[in-house]
Amino acid sequence: MKIVFATNNKNKLKEVQALVSNFELLSLQDIQCLEDIPETSDSIEGNSKLKADYVTKKYDMACFADDTGLEINALNGAPGVYSARYAGPGNDAEKNMQKVLNELKETSNRTAQFKTVITLNLNGQQHVFEGICKGTILKEKTGQEGFGYDPIFQPEGFSKSFSEMNMEEKGAISHRGLAVKKLISFLNKLA
Repeated sequence: MKIVFATNNKNKLKEVQALVSNFELLSLQDIQCLEDIPETSDSIEGNSKLKADYVTKKYDMACFADDTGLEINALNGAPGVYSARYAGPGNDAEKNMQKVLNELKETSNRTAQFKTVITLNLNGQQHVFEGICKGTILKEKTGQEGFGYDPIFQPEGFSKSFSEMNMEEKGAISHRGLAVKKLISFLNKLA
């Protein structure tokens, strides 16, 4: 079975490819979808659905799309759906992290969670899978691996940031890993 993963993010693609084995995963590049898919919803769920629907309607292919947000309690759930462009346009991870660290300077409440929502369009039906990873925002960046907010996010029950974990460690507990496992479990039942 061939399924399109509606992303241009090479890091996300690598993470998900490491978790799948029973179907062929195609990227947007593989299907020559070179345009930016609009992410105009005010929710993580909504953006996931918009991206999956765009590919399914325009390319007539089975597709899943994800959207992820970092939700920080002391910031009333921000950056949330705006995580990638929190510090402004351009998806600058360094600036985004710096903005979060600056905003949390004066607070002791550093609890947060990453939330991923995956929307799958398959055989005329839509299915939604969610993964949540609770944790804490560190006071400074640590580690060399990962991407996005990984250097400042420490998952609950661990003493290191996502950025200090290898792909397998992170994939086993991460928000995206949990959502992808639900997706794979669903697909395996169809096989």
